[in-house]
Amino acid sequence: MAFMPPQGPQGALQAPSSPPPRTVPQKPLSTTFAVDPGAIRGCLFRNTYVWLRNGTGFWFYPVFVGRTSVAGFRWTGFFWMYTGIDLQRIEVFTCF
Repeated sequence: MAFMPPQGPQGALQAPSSPPPRTVPQKPLSTTFAVDPGAIRGCLFRNTYVWLRNGTGFWFYPVFVGRTSVAGFRWTGFFWMYTGIDLQRIEVFTCF
């Protein structure tokens, strides 16, 4: 059985209704070569701060986890934008 992302009345994905926390969490130590889908699955539908291997960090609200990627809403600083991320690009994450 495949996981289906949350959908609204017209089948549209539902972004969070409010912005993420204002403060950026402290970056955890990175000790892995790749993020495990099972680990990030625990962050589904929760505010999650993601640090990519290129040094970029941002708030993310995951709604779907696949074998090699995660999809959800990325906070741009003004609004939530739907996006997908290859798990190999993620250095470390933390969710609340």
